[in-house]
Amino acid sequence: MGTSTVSGIVEEMCCAIWDALQGEYMAFPSSSQWQDIAEDFWRQWQFPLCVGAIDGKHVRIRAPPQSGSDFYNYKGFFSIILMAAADANYRFIYVDVGAFRRESDGGVLGRSAFGSRLAQGSLNLPAPAVLPGTTTPSPFFFLGDEAFPLQENLMRPYPGTNLQDRKRIYNYRQARARRVVENAFGILAARFRIFSRPIDCKPEKAVKLVKACVALHNFLASTERARYMPATFVDATSDTGEVQPGEWRQHVAGDQNMVDGPRCLVGSSRPSRRAALVREQLADFFLSDAGVFPHQYSVLRLGSTDQ
Repeated sequence: MGTSTVSGIVEEMCCAIWDALQGEYMAFPSSSQWQDIAEDFWRQWQFPLCVGAIDGKHVRIRAPPQSGSDFYNYKGFFSIILMAAADANYRFIYVDVGAFRRESDGGVLGRSAFGSRLAQGSLNLPAPAVLPGTTTPSPFFFLGDEAFPLQENLMRPYPGTNLQDRKRIYNYRQARARRVVENAFGILAARFRIFSRPIDCKPEKAVKLVKACVALHNFLASTERARYMPATFVDATSDTGEVQPGEWRQHVAGDQNMVDGPRCLVGSSRPSRRAALVREQLADFFLSDAGVFPHQYSVLRLGSTDQ
């Protein structure tokens, strides 16, 4: 078959995969499903009221013809941005594919429909609940890294390096829970090896390819989990709290096609007092009998909280 014929078949197939799987395996969560996700995060990662971990990746593409600098990023290559949120089981609950320009993860999020709904409080998240074992009320929220703004429904780490132990423990607990989205991206890249090299097609077709892979990832993670991502394939935590790298990391070693998005800080506006208070309450909770995680003190003694 000719190149254009094969290209058309691939594009149609990717659209068919997305259309067939999106409704069941990529559907936007309902209020009760948000609650289920939060319960999974608390049970599996000991982080309360979390409904997802957010991150962004540059997906490298060949230079589009006559695109100028539209898809040329600050890292020095052409890419589209894959912004996603993952649940506690390494499945994507939201994806936004195709953004470009030299903007931060937070900037991409803010321009997406999901980010707009998050800022407006229209994601149909459950009503605020109390932290486990306490009477302290808190909203449900997502977890982002330092590239995202601190908002009432979006927590980010405490900035800086010379932090009090209380803040370092909070950062450790958040980084530990956020590993789900890093692993979700890693599993996706390890299983779908189109991500091992620059995608050689126009940006609009690359978007369809990425969306099809994401939908298949969720389908396989839900129906063939034991074979698709066995226990040794994902990161694990030892009895001492140290991270044991998953096998997916060996598969993607040396790959240059899916790389971290910009790490710059987002905007200059100060977080609201309510957002700062939510993070402070969580930091206090992680020191309480109801919220303590035994390994958090071991990690402090090791001198690192990036676990």
